[in-house]
Amino acid sequence: METVIEKELYDILGDNHQMTSAETPMRKDAFLKSDEEKMKVIENHFYEIMHEMGMDMTDDSLKGTPHRVAKMFIKEIFSGLNPAAKPKVSVFENSYHYDKMLVEANISFNSTCEHHFLPIIGKAHIGYISSGKVIGLSKLNRIVDYYSRRPQVQERLIMQIFNELKSVLETENVIVVMEAKHLCVSSRGIKDESSFTSTIQYGGVFNEKENRNDFFNLLKSE
Repeated sequence: METVIEKELYDILGDNHQMTSAETPMRKDAFLKSDEEKMKVIENHFYEIMHEMGMDMTDDSLKGTPHRVAKMFIKEIFSGLNPAAKPKVSVFENSYHYDKMLVEANISFNSTCEHHFLPIIGKAHIGYISSGKVIGLSKLNRIVDYYSRRPQVQERLIMQIFNELKSVLETENVIVVMEAKHLCVSSRGIKDESSFTSTIQYGGVFNEKENRNDFFNLLKSE
């Protein structure tokens, strides 16, 4: 049974947006059940949540909601938890020997705060310099989308995207910037609707300020 002090610590952890791991915390048996089995369990639990809040679950507008929420959780907004949903990313030889920076800016993403299960909505900006491999532009969007579709903390999200790009492109020359609005800040707690959160992760040549400035100058031109 959780104590009052433990519950207070939960609130502190959530309000400070702290994370416990750079990897998404997952059980070893996370994928023993099928999607359909998981959806049925979630549907039943969500029915009970709505019922406990006093909602009339016989109403035509509400009685399908538990099913819709369960399907949305498994098939859509949390599909990034399942490794089977990971995008297949092909890389190509940089046969045209382009050796300057490539930037993909304003990649829209939608994620979910793991502390309050409220939306995180923002933009990601990616830059890299090829070490011999290049990636299709749409694949950058797909990588961002995949890691966003799970309960997240923004610091972890950017690290996962950054590490995936380094692995796929076989280079340290990667930079990622993410700017997001957290509804757990704007719609509850402090209820600040104007603030947003920015994170940055980089390596390789982007450790040099001049190269980071080139990246930011390209973003300004967008």
